[in-house]
Order: sequence, then structure tokens, then C-alpha cells
Amino acid sequence: MEDKGRESDHLMLITPERVFYAGLLGRPRKRTPGCSHVYVAVKGSLHLTIDDVLASGELFITMPNQRHSIASDYRTAISVTLEPESMPDGVLEDLAKRLMGPDRAVYARKILAAYTLLRHRRYGDIATAEFDEMCFGEALPRRVLDPRVTRAVARIERFTGEPVTADTCAAEAGLSASRFLHLFKEETGISFRSFRAWKRARHLLHFANQDLNLAHLAQDIGYPDSTHFSHSIRRFYGLKPRAIFVGSRDLAIYRSSETVRLAEAS
Repeated sequence: MEDKGRESDHLMLITPERVFYAGLLGRPRKRTPGCSHVYVAVKGSLHLTIDDVLASGELFITMPNQRHSIASDYRTAISVTLEPESMPDGVLEDLAKRLMGPDRAVYARKILAAYTLLRHRRYGDIATAEFDEMCFGEALPRRVLDPRVTRAVARIERFTGEPVTADTCAAEAGLSASRFLHLFKEETGISFRSFRAWKRARHLLHFANQDLNLAHLAQDIGYPDSTHFSHSIRRFYGLKPRAIFVGSRDLAIYRSSETVRLAEAS
């Protein structure tokens, strides 16, 4: 679904398992997102810093929860988000080896071609396999989750503003809280609390180009107060919420049909 009324080369396509973003990166402050990022330079080079070690190039990939900063020679850069719970263990590591190997430039051109396609097609009805084919030339393996965990994930991703607790999800799954938390970590590779915190921060992306009262938005997507909201967003994105919204005024946002379905189920 298209965010009407915006014409820009800055765009973001959001699906439950992937995000394609082409826009401003903001100031290169440390960020620790709960996802993997594939960064690609539109022009010039990118500059990635991890553990105070700086590297420059046209493409980089970071692992989930890896603290880093990223800067670009050009005002627009590309970031492809991959949610770790959507893939079996080891898939991201294997992808990183391919992307950073001898075919690095080939993958960079592939993702730049995907950007060109999205600028002209401007659509959101895309499945994960099609997204992966567009960006990487192949569909990445899918993780099959226990149905009880799948239901909990769907509940978390809806973000109605009501708190999603482990106790509630455990009761729906017919499990004790401790058994549910163990199952969730075993199935996704991520603790329930960390998963919920990241998905809440990720949900902000849907509203990034809107003129909203940020205190009300924080409450709507489940933060207890503005302080928690600001701290969480700065940790995951390296930017204050206000800076994200200011830098996204000309951003066109598109959502997959599955993303829209989840939103409408809220």
C-alpha cells in the first residue's frame, strides 16, 4: 500500500520480515538494531565503524545487535533490513560471507538495481521470497516457527498500544510463563523481551514521515513514557525520535499487503 501524496527518491518498503530503505542515514552515531542491515552506497563510499575500527567500501552487512555506526559520502544511502527470526541459524552468516566476498560489487549493483525498480514501480505487495530475489538473486531459507510462537510474534507485531506480556502469550499457548519463554528463545534465537523491544522500535518506521505528536505516538505503540521511547529509539537507531521524523519528511513509505493485514488486525 502506498503512502499517498509523496514524490521522492527517498523511499521505504516495509514487510514483516524485510525493509528496503533509501534515504538519509543521519549523523554517524552508534546504533544497535535488533536486525541485520545490508548497507549499500548510492554514490561514493560508506564508512562503517565497529569496535572503533573504521572500514570504507560500497557494501557492508552487520549482524543483529551488533553495535556500529555508518556514514555515507552521499546524502542518500540504502539499507536492507533482514529480521533474524525469519531465517534459520547460520543463514545470515553465510549471506555475509557471500556479500563481503569476491562478488561484493555484484551484490551492490543488484541492490542498486532493486532501488531503481522500486523507484519506478512504487509498490508494496511483495512476498519475502520475491524481496530476496530482487535484492540478492535468491530466496533466503525460511525459518519455520512453532505455531504457538508464531501467534505470539503476530501479537507483538500488531502493537495496539496494549502491553504484550509473556504471561498473556503463555496463557494463549497453554504453557507456563517459564516454559513459553524457553520455547520462544529456542524457536527464534532471541529472548522474548529483546524481541518485543526491537519490534516496538521497528513499528515507528510506519509513521516516520507523518506530522505526529511524539508523546502520543510513544503511548500508541506501547512505550510507558516519552523517556523510555527516546532512550529505546536512540539505542536501536542512533538517533533521537525527532531527528528521524525531521529527516523523513520527504520519505515515501510503502507496505506489503501482509504488513497492512497485520495493522488492520490491531
